[in-house]
Amino acid sequence: MQNNINNTQDKNQKKYTIVTWGCQMNEHDSEKMAGMLEEMGYVNTDDIQHTDLIIYNTCLVRENAELKVYGNLGELKALKRDKPDLIIAVSGCMMQKKEVRDVIKQKYRFVDILFGTHNLHKLPEFIANHNQTSKMIVDVWEDGGEIVEGLPAHRKHGFKAFVNIMYGCNNFCSYCIVPYTRGRERSRNPEDIVKEIEKLAKEGYKEITLLGQNVNSYGKTLENKVTFAELLRMIDKIEGVERVRFMTSHPKDLSEELIYAMRDCDTVCEHFHLPFQAGSNRVLKIMNRKYTKEKYLEIVGRLKEEVPNVSITTDIIVGFPGETDEDFEETLDVVRKVGFDSAFTFLYSIREGTPAADMENQVPDDIKRERFQRLLDTLRPLSHEANQHYVNEVVEVLIENVSKNNDDVLSGRTRTNKLVHFAGTKDLIGQLVNVKIDEAKTWTLEGHIINE
Repeated sequence: MQNNINNTQDKNQKKYTIVTWGCQMNEHDSEKMAGMLEEMGYVNTDDIQHTDLIIYNTCLVRENAELKVYGNLGELKALKRDKPDLIIAVSGCMMQKKEVRDVIKQKYRFVDILFGTHNLHKLPEFIANHNQTSKMIVDVWEDGGEIVEGLPAHRKHGFKAFVNIMYGCNNFCSYCIVPYTRGRERSRNPEDIVKEIEKLAKEGYKEITLLGQNVNSYGKTLENKVTFAELLRMIDKIEGVERVRFMTSHPKDLSEELIYAMRDCDTVCEHFHLPFQAGSNRVLKIMNRKYTKEKYLEIVGRLKEEVPNVSITTDIIVGFPGETDEDFEETLDVVRKVGFDSAFTFLYSIREGTPAADMENQVPDDIKRERFQRLLDTLRPLSHEANQHYVNEVVEVLIENVSKNNDDVLSGRTRTNKLVHFAGTKDLIGQLVNVKIDEAKTWTLEGHIINE
C-alpha cells in the first residue's frame, strides 16, 4: 500500500512529501514525521517535482514493496540533479537491514538521509545536520530503546486516528521479518495512552484504532502489569470517543478476558481481525505460530458466542514451504467453518533473514497460484453470504470520503468494518449516520441515509 500525505501549502514555505508503503504502523509513523516537519515550518505537498524534502517510509514485509522503493528511488536521480538542494530521505523497515542500506549507499548515492524504525524522532536533527554538512547521514538503531512520548502527528483525517499502544514483536514467526525490523515488544504506559486519546477526543476524533504488532500481549513489559482487556475498559470510559478498533491480534494470546471486554465495552467495535495464516497443524508448527487449528476454531466459537454480531477477518498465507495439498485443504476447511467476512490473502514470498527463507521444499509458483485461486473461489461466496445479512438492516456508518468515481456518492464503514456506499454530500464526511442497506455485494454494501 502506498500513501501520499498531502495538504494545501504556502508557496513561500519549504515543502515536504512523504510516500508510505506498508502497514498501519508505517502510516502512523509517517503521520508523526509529518507532525515534526510541520512544527519545523514545512508544509505538505504531493507535487514531487516542486518539493524540498522527500521521505520514503519503507516496508520489508513484502518483496513487491521493496522493489517499488528501488524503482521510485531511481526515478529521483534526475530530479536531484536538477534540484541539488532537494533532500531525499529513506526510512522505515527496509533501513533496518544492512544489506539494503549498503545497496542504497552504493547505487543511490544521491540519497541524503537513511534512518530506521526506532529513531524517527530524530528527523529534525538529521535535517539540520545534513543542511550543515551536505553529507549522507546514516543513523539506524538496532534496538528500540526507550519509548519517546509526546511526538506531534499530522493525521490524515480529523475524525479517526491511529494510536500506538506498543512497539515490536516477540513472536518470531518463521516467515516474518517484523521482529528484526521493529525490535522486541515494548508497551506504552496506559496513562500515556489514555492521555493521548483524551486529547484526540477533545479535538473531535470519533474513532480510535489501537496499533501493535500483537495487541493481545500488551502490558507484559510494564512494571505495573495492565492487560489489553483492562486497557480497553479504561479507554471505554473516555468521554467523546465513539468507536475503538484494534489490530493486530495473535490467537495464542487471545484471552477470555479480552472477549468479555469486547462484549462489555460500548465503544469497542464488533470487528475482530484474527490472522490464522494456515489451517494445517503441521504447517502452523513450522511457522512457529504456537496454536493449533482446533484452538483457533475454539476461539472463534467463543467470540461468536459472546459477541453474536461480530465480523471476523483474517490473514492467510498460501504456499508456505512444504505445504502439501492435504495441508492446503485444512486451510480451506478453516475458511469454510469460520465463514470469514473477508481475508487478506498472500502468496508466500521469501524474505531473506527469516528461517523460512532457508527451508527446503519451496512450493513452485504455479502450484501457489492454483491454490490461491481456489482460496479466493472459496472466500468470495462466504463474504457475499455474510453481507446478505445486512440487507434491510439499519447500520451506523462513519462517513470517510467521497467515492473516487462519483462525487455524489459517499463511502463509510460500519462498526463491523463493512464498507458502505450511499448518496450524500461531502459536508457529511466525518459524521456518524444511520444507513439502511438496500443491496449486498461481495465486498461492499449499498444503501441510503435514514433521516431521523
